[in-house]
Amino acid sequence: MARGAPGFFDIDERLGELSAKGDDLERMKSLIDFEAFHPALEATVHVRIVRKADARRSIAVLILQAMHSLSDERCE
Repeated sequence: MARGAPGFFDIDERLGELSAKGDDLERMKSLIDFEAFHPALEATVHVRIVRKADARRSIAVLILQAMHSLSDERCE
């Protein structure tokens, strides 16, 4: 049976389940100061990253990719 769109509380329940299992993103957020990487990331890619959230997300994806041996396609 095909699933429809998620219900109102489905996403919150899913995030709660991930937290209970030990979510890698939450653990990384508590251990790593992503703001410290922002200047280095801008210097490396030679563009101004307007939103710091983009820089944090990029670093987090690279770390998760390395931790779980994921290809670029799999990360998307």
